[in-house]
Parts: sequence; structure tokens; C-alpha cells
Amino acid sequence: MKRRELLKSIGGAGLLGLASPLLRSQEQVARATRGMATPRIKDISVIECEPAGTRLTVVKITTDQDGLYGYGCATFTQRADLVKPAVEKYLKPFLLGKTTDRIEDIWQSCYDSSYWKNGPVLNNAISGVDQALWDIKGRQAGMPVYQLAGGKCREAVDAYTHADGPDFQAVVESAKGFIAQGFRNVRVQVGIPGMSGYGSRTGGDTTLKALHDKPLYEPAYDFRRSLKLLEVCRQELGEEVELLHDMHERMTPNQAVQFCKEAEKFHMFFLEDPLSPEDLGYFQQIRQNCATPIAMGELFNSPHEWQPLIEGRLIDYIRVHVSQAGGFSPARKIAILAEQYGVKTAWHGPGDVSPIGHMANATLDIVSYNFGIQEYSPFNERTREIFHGCPELKDGYIWVSEKPGWGIEIDEQAAAKAPFTSGKNNLNGGWGEIRKRDGTVIKQ
Repeated sequence: MKRRELLKSIGGAGLLGLASPLLRSQEQVARATRGMATPRIKDISVIECEPAGTRLTVVKITTDQDGLYGYGCATFTQRADLVKPAVEKYLKPFLLGKTTDRIEDIWQSCYDSSYWKNGPVLNNAISGVDQALWDIKGRQAGMPVYQLAGGKCREAVDAYTHADGPDFQAVVESAKGFIAQGFRNVRVQVGIPGMSGYGSRTGGDTTLKALHDKPLYEPAYDFRRSLKLLEVCRQELGEEVELLHDMHERMTPNQAVQFCKEAEKFHMFFLEDPLSPEDLGYFQQIRQNCATPIAMGELFNSPHEWQPLIEGRLIDYIRVHVSQAGGFSPARKIAILAEQYGVKTAWHGPGDVSPIGHMANATLDIVSYNFGIQEYSPFNERTREIFHGCPELKDGYIWVSEKPGWGIEIDEQAAAKAPFTSGKNNLNGGWGEIRKRDGTVIKQ
């Protein structure tokens, strides 16, 4: 019904006041039905910054509609310089002019266009594009991304953080500090005297004589010291605190099976990454020998890695690094697949993920029924100066943004003032080498 006909049918000035709400409602419906022209990709750029000693990479997609753009995390710290040309030289020419509404189609075509697939450089580049398109769609709809993915399954995201130290007591004191802040879940790591252990400062010296001058590590020493740490923490922190520990795939497969079996008595939340991706066949031995909860997946790039573990119910938590897997879209599929097999999510959330990537993690956590736990890394002041709207932590819970899209804006001028550096070891982000006493390089 046209406006003039509606007013005429109502008849009488006394009824005009009643008609106004109806008219406004009809006009709103008409505007929504008409919609706006589908945005097209006008430009794709890459924002690089290093605000906290970690090199972060973000993809920005600008549309042909004024003021409509989106951001996506494409951070790959160990080979950070390769992501920008992958986006600008390969994905950008392929995507310019395409509509932004076909997110799934764009992901599939980007993934297939390289022919060789499942590599971290391409996956992170696609992730930046994928997450930016979800950001655009959320901004268009005036909704946070979690609403577009089905809405909340919970109010906030239960998180864990990292307590470490050179000795047992230092770890206990660090854990108590986090518990006082409201954390109910704490990952604990301890240094190994004279060795380059993982996730903690090294304290003391070792009597071992190495046949080289590189950082030293022996898995048997880590095996004994980490088990002792778990014993001490359980005694000192009590049964109500959930303990986690990262093995970081440094032990031999047989040692990993033994460690998981020995750790069962400490009733942990989970043991993280007991095996490297090359040794996935040993998960069946772990499952046959103990009920220790296992989390795995931060190094995974391919469905050929996570799918067999999920379908075989050989792990309890899948902790894929979302940008390594290709972004929000494939991670959502991983969560849905895992739900069918009773596997929960625990997305990788270290410091080498941008705040946009952390918001994508938290969004997946909010919308996935099979959410398990989320790794939390704090944002320093300089990071917050660049990324406005970082995920907020309160009482050990992460809260997602209620703003449209990811709810994050980037100050590009501030980002330009924190450019990439080559890093402390001059290896341009690489981790270098750690060797056993005889000189054998280890996986790290």
C-alpha cells in the first residue's frame, strides 16, 4: 500500500498519530527489502606491525562502497615477509572486482587456484582475506560476526594462561598470582637447569658436556622434571585448579606415550602437543595406555592432519592455529566436525596472533557447542594503541565484541610507527636450532 493511499484509508486527523508507527514500520521493511548494492572488492592491502616484539600481519579489504572495509589476521611470524607478497602478488589480482558476499566461494577458489595446497604461507594469506570478508559482512549487517554464525552458546569464553619459572616454587607462585586474578585454568612450565627447555626461563647449570656450542636439550631430563612439576603443582595448588602442560612435541614418540601415562594420576585438563605432526600414528598407543586428556594441532595446516585424529577419537581437544588452517571459515568446519566425535576446541592463542585473530578465536568459542577452553595472551599498551577494540578479559573469561564485524579498528599510522625488525637473533623470526648433547637437532 502506498503512503498516500494508507493515509486516505485511515481518514481523520485523529487517527494520524496511530498511523505513524505503522508507516515507519513499512518504510523500514521497504528499505530492508530493497537492500544496498552488493559490495565489490576495490582494493586489498597488507598492514604489518611489530608492537610487542612479535610481527603481526593483517589483510585489509576495501570495497567500492564508501567506508565499508574489513580486517583479517594473516600472521605467520616465522616467515612473516612471505605473506604480504602472497596477498598482493597472487590473491589481490585474482580477487579485485569480485563481490564480497560469496565468502565460501572466494575461499575455495583461492585455495584451489595455487594447485599446491595446505602450506602455511598460502593458508595465512587466505585467512587474512577470509576473516576480512566476515568483518565486512558483519559491518554490513550491523552485527558482530558471532551473530552471523548462529549466535551465542555461552556468555563468555573460559580461558587459561601461562605460569612459568626457572624452578618449581617460582612456577607455583606465578600460578597463584593468576588464580588470584580469576583464572581457573593454568598452564605450567618449568626451566631445565642449563638447558633450553620450552615455555620457561632456564635456571642453573648442567654437568652435561655437549659436543657443540648451540642451545642444549635432552628429552629425558625434561621428562623427569616436568612430571615432578606436575606433582608439585597439584600438591601446592590443590585439586580445584585445572592444570595444563605443553610438551611441545620435543620427546621421542615412546617417551611421549610414557609421559602421558605417568601424568594420568595428576588429573589434568590436558597435555598439549605430545607428538609432532610426523608421528601422529602414536596417538593410538597413547589412547590405549591412558585416559590423560590430549590436545593437539597448533602446527596443522591440512585436513589430512586433523581429520584422522578427530574421526578416530584419538584426541580430546583440537587446537589448530586458525590462520594456519586458512581462517574463520575452515575453522568453523573443524569445530562442527569435531562436535560429531565428542572432540572439543582449544584454538591456539599465543602472542603471535593479532587481536583480530584472537577475536576470531573467541567468536568460534562463543558459537561452538563443543568449545573446550581458550588460550589467552595479554595485549600490551602498544598493541592496544594500534588495535582498538581488543578482546577483553575479566575474571579469567574472554568477552567478545558486541560491535559490528570483529569490532576492531586499526590505527594505520600507529602501525607504521612499529615496523618489522629482524628479531633478536637476526634470523628474521626463525627459531634457530636446539641440539642434543651429541649434536642431533631436535624438533621444537
